Amino acid sequence: MGMGTESQFHVLAVDDSLVDRKMIERLLQKSSCQVTTVDSGSKALEFLGLRESNESNDPNAPSSSPVTHQEIEINLIITDYCMPGMTGYDLLKRVKESAAFRSIPVVIMSSENVPARISRCLEEGAEEFFLKPVKLADLTKLKPHMMKTKLKKESEKPSKEDNAVLKHEIRKEEEPSVIEILPLHQDVEQEPMLSNNKRKAMEEVISTDRSRPKYNDITTLV
Repeated sequence: MGMGTESQFHVLAVDDSLVDRKMIERLLQKSSCQVTTVDSGSKALEFLGLRESNESNDPNAPSSSPVTHQEIEINLIITDYCMPGMTGYDLLKRVKESAAFRSIPVVIMSSENVPARISRCLEEGAEEFFLKPVKLADLTKLKPHMMKTKLKKESEKPSKEDNAVLKHEIRKEEEPSVIEILPLHQDVEQEPMLSNNKRKAMEEVISTDRSRPKYNDITTLV
């Protein structure tokens, strides 16, 4: 656990549904993120250290020492929109109003596609609005946002160079996925031959009988 956690991205996932929390947690872990899940907007604020003043006498609030949330750097908050008490939109507003946490990217999820709601969240500063069920492909869009929080930490003055570094970093991130895909297509090396010199390649394929049934019809036609 202690190994390499510094380089990991830490995501705070907020959803009142246990099933959805488990799902988003699993997806984020697949994207090699560290995840903390909470089941309400107020618990998310508490985790960040932004307690609501009127909740200080809540008997159900877990007694957490005020130090815990400060040591954990959150790189992204992903929250459901529809939650009892505080909606994802309310949580987004609270985070963006706080000087300490304004720079944390916030992503909203919702099972309903309501354009007005989506644009309101984006106007308020949400980075993305995902429709549920959230897919692994959606989460790949989060890396660039999380990279920004890392870069901000390293140099407190975000500049054009940062963006260049960011683009460079993202490109590096993407390369491995290409390599992973390659072994799935064993024919990959032969494909360019076919496009360059179709007939020659086809004759080779047929004469050496490389068991490519695709071309059987063609031979009978010729």
